[in-house]
Amino acid sequence: MDEPNRAEPHRTGASRAEPHRTGVDRRGLFAAAGALAAGGTVTALAAGGTAGAATAAGTARPAGPVSVRPADARYGSLLRGDNWRFVGRPDEICVAASTEEVVHAVSGAVRTGRRLAVRSGGHCFEGFTADPAVRLLLDLSPMNGVGYDGERGAFVVGPGATLGQVYRTLFTRWGMTIPAGGCPEVGAGGHFCGGGYGPLSRRYGSVVDHLHGVEVVVVDGDGTVRTVVATRDPDDPHHDLWWAHTGGGGGNFGVVTKYWLRAPGATGSDPSRLLPAAPARLLECVVGWAWDERMTEKAFTGLLRNFGVWHEQHSAAGTPQANLYAILQAAHRSAGSFRMIVQIDADVPGANDLVTGFVSAVTAGTGAEPAVDARRTVPWLHPITWPGAGEAGDVITRRYKIKAAYLRRSFTGPQLTTVYRHLTNSTGTPDGSLELIGYGGQVNTVRPTATAVAQRDAVMKADFHTVWADATDDAAGLAWVRDFYRDVYRDTGGVPVPGRTSDGSYINYPDIDLADPAWNTSGVPWHTLYYKGNYPRLQRVKSRWDPRDVFRHALAIEPPKARPPRRADGPATATPFSSRPVVGPGR
Repeated sequence: MDEPNRAEPHRTGASRAEPHRTGVDRRGLFAAAGALAAGGTVTALAAGGTAGAATAAGTARPAGPVSVRPADARYGSLLRGDNWRFVGRPDEICVAASTEEVVHAVSGAVRTGRRLAVRSGGHCFEGFTADPAVRLLLDLSPMNGVGYDGERGAFVVGPGATLGQVYRTLFTRWGMTIPAGGCPEVGAGGHFCGGGYGPLSRRYGSVVDHLHGVEVVVVDGDGTVRTVVATRDPDDPHHDLWWAHTGGGGGNFGVVTKYWLRAPGATGSDPSRLLPAAPARLLECVVGWAWDERMTEKAFTGLLRNFGVWHEQHSAAGTPQANLYAILQAAHRSAGSFRMIVQIDADVPGANDLVTGFVSAVTAGTGAEPAVDARRTVPWLHPITWPGAGEAGDVITRRYKIKAAYLRRSFTGPQLTTVYRHLTNSTGTPDGSLELIGYGGQVNTVRPTATAVAQRDAVMKADFHTVWADATDDAAGLAWVRDFYRDVYRDTGGVPVPGRTSDGSYINYPDIDLADPAWNTSGVPWHTLYYKGNYPRLQRVKSRWDPRDVFRHALAIEPPKARPPRRADGPATATPFSSRPVVGPGR
């Protein structure tokens, strides 16, 4: 049960120590390069030696996971995830280094009736692992191995491995990569099973399109805890469990302890041919505009419209344009400026011309000539593994709210007018922003039912967000981004209901407001926004593999029907799932 992880686009940047007045968003991207993310034994495992973690020479392994309780000096440091809005108070934090230790921890939680939550990288947007009902927090960060499994003919990745560790090991050992996200500190655990996309997805597809198998610790109806391996082989009796992890999100079915990766259609046993080849060099262009008197509503909305129309017209798989990845980061006017990041494999034929053509298409007819058009070519590995790249805020500013949507086409005229109004109002801050993120391409060659990722004709993703430092600013920060999002989607009940323009949202960008009738008045349930027609199948998988509903959170897959009370949150009989309270604003 890995928590949903985000940070799919690559957004590298410098320190946030200076006051924000240059258009740099919460991830501080303006100054830095983004990255194009594009036998018989396990070999070349990094950062732990196995898909778990190695024990230091001369020391004995503990009988179970490391147990950290509130009186322990380590407790406070292990308590928080990436979003400091959420801090739980579990009775125990278990730090597991192997599948066996995960089984030990889960067995203890089931036996004692304690509510369980699992964390890999800790980058969940919501407080799923900090729910007050959680009594045992299972930390998988030591399970960070990355290597090649000759028996399965696939690369094996531990859930605690960060994307940076995955990229570095695949690249340095085999020259390979995966089309995952661009924030190197994000854990693979939640990122992979939620779908996973990034700068190479238009070229190579999503992460789950390369998912060969998973090892999952599950709990049977009688409370037995066991380990199951599920693969994409359609004859595998556990195939449905594999399918659920191809975009069904973390925290729903069990604890993923291993991922196996292999490109679809890959043959042979040569590891250097089983995943996409990594680029050697990255060409990045940073285009910037000032929020001055020339940036009128017409100019601004024209830029956003053109960005969307280009993606409508150039998101077919296999075309030269599918190699190009871009993010338009429309910061609030108080930031002083905003920018667009364009990235491409520098060795693609005509790469620089493709970038020039794209920038020209975005600016055409707007009168908004860029104040900055900086280009550089750098070795690929350096920017994609730069520590801290893409993190929300900085070492102090770590409270945030993010809301998201899939787009099938550019925002409508009224929506663009609404975007302009909110990005120029008096309540926004320099850390408030809308990002339009390029998508589509190879991602859209997969049938919507082939994986749990149902949105297979979207061409962009939208990310509405703001970041702040102090709890005293929670109400203002939440109000600004919530009002912004609701107004953009006011014609569809405040949420991106699937239709001609929108196509729901992305579970790795979880937003509990979508399950709250105060913010979602569309009549379309949250699970349709995230999973569309795949939700009933996910419910059936849930019923089979987690019949006791052990693994759950505020946006968890619901069992197909109400179940009798069970021991889940403590020694006393728990409240049935169907009676759970509605999640309200701010939780």
